[in-house]
Amino acid sequence: MELPFVYGRIATDANFTDRESETKHLVENFRYLINTVIISPRRWGKSSLVNRAAEIVKSEQAGYRFCFMDLFNVKAEEQFYTLLAQSVLRATASKWDEAVESAKRFFSSLVPKISVGADPLNEISLDFDWNELKKNPDEILDIAENMAKAKGIKLIVCIDEFQNIAEFDDPLFFQRRLRAHWQHHQNVAYCLYGSKRHMMMEVFTEASRPFYKFGDIFFLNKIDGAHLLSFIKERFEATGKKIEDQAADRIVQLADNHPYYTQQIAQNSWLRTRKVCTEEIVNEAHSSLVRQFGLLFSHLMESLSFQQTCYLEALINGEKSISSAETMHKYKISSATAASRSQKSLLQKDILDNSGGTLAFQDPIFAHWLKTEFFGKL
Repeated sequence: MELPFVYGRIATDANFTDRESETKHLVENFRYLINTVIISPRRWGKSSLVNRAAEIVKSEQAGYRFCFMDLFNVKAEEQFYTLLAQSVLRATASKWDEAVESAKRFFSSLVPKISVGADPLNEISLDFDWNELKKNPDEILDIAENMAKAKGIKLIVCIDEFQNIAEFDDPLFFQRRLRAHWQHHQNVAYCLYGSKRHMMMEVFTEASRPFYKFGDIFFLNKIDGAHLLSFIKERFEATGKKIEDQAADRIVQLADNHPYYTQQIAQNSWLRTRKVCTEEIVNEAHSSLVRQFGLLFSHLMESLSFQQTCYLEALINGEKSISSAETMHKYKISSATAASRSQKSLLQKDILDNSGGTLAFQDPIFAHWLKTEFFGKL
């Protein structure tokens, strides 16, 4: 029997829940080749959403191809160019010899070294002379447009962890170069998303940045609680088990509508259930998860300054005006400036999220651990 809940990997088919309006939005953007930027905190299902929309477009529209890239381990401009070239060739070729021929055809000034692995189509790798590539990267930056135009297809390039380009050497120059090429592409659309919200915000929402107004930006919100409740019940019933209404409510409450943690708490509860899942089982599953991450959270707290720790304590206790004299005295925050610096740093570390001026913890399990274990036992 397959596990009924999925987390830590892309959710597909029955494991994908809700996101109906977001999926429709993204599908339309793909169809009309509208550049799209998706911004949300970590583990809110961006990759699953992109994959879902791509599958719908491919099933309903002929002549559309999707190129997927992940910049997680890409730390330099040179790596980006190589990955882009490889990914586009794989996405637009049906046979390895076609990919090799395309590489020879579309790289006239650059001469790539081509190697083929055991799985020819998926293990084609390119290597460029970096000194030559630095002089003229234009062929690679236009490879998606040139390939799509030559093959008579529409190509959507989906790039995960896109915020990593902000850490390249001379990142603004690199971003200006990308924008200068990509904004002229007529047969290609770019879907850009990443797991570090504050960095994505800097790249795409600051007027001084090259990618400002590059495309349609939409902010992924939490999944509605009613949809999560229905999803949890349906997945339990699909495996011959049941879950009490109060227990399903408790999962959503403990996960704070967080898609990843909803699936994880639900799965841990399902594994503990023989026939009917109760609220007691859910609480046990949640407590086990909190203990599981306790050491990780402890290391995280050790990396924070004393003032940042004081700020978190004030926030976890529900203080609304942390920079007030009374609150700062109560939680040993040295000044309003220190409070402001702590908030900025905690946002940059993706510990906190600022949505519409409201601060919240990105990780509900961490927030619970802080309240009940870290600060609760001081």
